[in-house]
Amino acid sequence: MTMGPETELESDTQSYAFNEGQLLDDVYSAYRGEHDRDLDATISIEEMENGNASVTVTLDNTLNGVDYPVHVHDAADPSTTPNGTPYNETPNSNIFAMGISGNGETVSMTNETSVSYDMLLNQYEGFFVVHDPTQEISTTDLTTYLILGSFGDDLAEGTPEVRSETFNYDFNEGQLLDDSNTAYAGDHSRDLSATMVVEEMLNGKATITVTLNNTLDGFDYPVHTHDAADPNTTPNGTPYNETPNSDILAAAVNGNGGSASVTVETDETGYLTLINEYEGFFVVHDPTQEISTTDLTTYLVLGLTARE
Repeated sequence: MTMGPETELESDTQSYAFNEGQLLDDVYSAYRGEHDRDLDATISIEEMENGNASVTVTLDNTLNGVDYPVHVHDAADPSTTPNGTPYNETPNSNIFAMGISGNGETVSMTNETSVSYDMLLNQYEGFFVVHDPTQEISTTDLTTYLILGSFGDDLAEGTPEVRSETFNYDFNEGQLLDDSNTAYAGDHSRDLSATMVVEEMLNGKATITVTLNNTLDGFDYPVHTHDAADPNTTPNGTPYNETPNSDILAAAVNGNGGSASVTVETDETGYLTLINEYEGFFVVHDPTQEISTTDLTTYLVLGLTARE
């Protein structure tokens, strides 16, 4: 009896680079966290003898001793999902929903599906996600996704991008509180002004650069951010905590007779929190007087932090 030739089983492989927002062409969907950005992934889809597909996910450059949640989510109409996501927030465990244990190098895990190879490769529409094991898992916050790609399609490398905002501050003439009694009343020249540039870092936190224009040479200008507060709760009835918030800004600008700058990094506060949520006051103190955190007439600049 002559046997026919064996049917050769098929396979396909896709590669996924780190999530820099390239899938949605949107920097706001890029990963923002502290995981190393050299992690990448590969999906191998192999036809099994029963016609179904096995899915193997390989992660490169993993952290040792942490479990990476790796999920496939079915595509969905955003108008039908609880949070407007273009996918079902519950992973499709039949295709892939596993935790892969990092070992500091390359790790893999395989799931044998009950979906046909042809259907999975040519008809299925979904998203492939590798979650950050160093953060609480979220199925809606794309900035926590180490990898975000379309299942079955390669994800090319993206260019890391950061966002920034610039805020300009004039001399303190009492305009912030609309009260001339809060205007500066010292001997410093009144042509000093300030600029604050808040720039996002790839870990999601921020750098803050304060530039003072028309400084005095040889004087150190204290520049502070103070958290907004209920005046009924502060020792001297100020609308802010009198102790500066050193997590955000408590530094000194060395005057040079012209423009001078200082840059700090936030310890905990994220860029988006600082830009969109934080409420506080930005103060430039007069270096020719004893510093006071209550006498607003000694403030060369008085404004709102990261606001104009």
